Amino acid sequence: MSSLNRRLGWTLVGSSLLLHIFTVYCFMQLPDSMAAYTVMPIWLWGGIGLFLASAAFCFLRAPLSLVMTAVWSITLLVGADEARVLANFGKSPPRMGRPELFEGKPVIRVLTLNCALFTYGSPARDIALWQPDIVLLQDVYPDHVRQIADELYAGQGDYRANQTNGIVTRWKILREIRNPLQRDEELTIQLPSSREIEVVNVHLHTAATDLRLWLKQTWIEHRQNRLIRRKELDTTLKILEQTTNFPNTATIFGGDFNSSASDAIHRKLSRDFIDAFASSGTGWGDTFHRRFPILRIDHIYTTRHFTAVRSIVATSRHSDHRMVIADVLLK
Repeated sequence: MSSLNRRLGWTLVGSSLLLHIFTVYCFMQLPDSMAAYTVMPIWLWGGIGLFLASAAFCFLRAPLSLVMTAVWSITLLVGADEARVLANFGKSPPRMGRPELFEGKPVIRVLTLNCALFTYGSPARDIALWQPDIVLLQDVYPDHVRQIADELYAGQGDYRANQTNGIVTRWKILREIRNPLQRDEELTIQLPSSREIEVVNVHLHTAATDLRLWLKQTWIEHRQNRLIRRKELDTTLKILEQTTNFPNTATIFGGDFNSSASDAIHRKLSRDFIDAFASSGTGWGDTFHRRFPILRIDHIYTTRHFTAVRSIVATSRHSDHRMVIADVLLK
């Protein structure tokens, strides 16, 4: 092998190593200054690192190239959000129709969907196929919320709307709390057993989409964008704490977070909430874009009063998002 090839091989391996160190740091620490980098899934950067290491081996037989390939493979297996469901191997997904009992006990079926302001038509029938008990809707007007409620429960359910958010349920709504400055909402719902639960529906600030990483303004925009969503989430959690005995209140917290599961703002929920899909989901969990989903930005969380037993992501032709369905058991 010529000295040029050796240098090129070491350059490729070294580049892969530096990219790995930088990527692991960014996704572990999630600094706001690196939000433009971590907005994309870790496997995208891992794919570049694997390509560099594989090219170094295949074409140049560079030393340590196979080691770097293995290191990247392990990193992606451990760090990629899409790989989390491997731990749920053997679990059954929810099925259309009324949710099945779990170990002889009834479950609550929760569904969340961004309806894209009905740009693609009404998703009501697609939602109805799953016969959910509670539906969290984003990008809907109040009349859309009513249409979906009528389709699901034929006038027998209940619903509330706030700005472009809505919650629909087959049960009775006892209380509604609105934040006039944000498009989130909080409801108290009474179950058939007379127990009460809190349900919070959020639609956080629209994500930054500029990926021209060679521009300084792109990094500033993504940082500021994350800070806005963090402030919104802080406000929603503060209202929840002020209006309930949280975290000692059974709470379902979901919606469109406009941030992937690996984003820093989700760490604010990790102390008191459990990610239903991460703990019980099966299949590909990414929800955006519907045709080529690479980001899981729609989520259903529950407090530890619930156990998520089944979860899946399903497609509706009437939205640019996919919907998340979770069957949860109230302890």
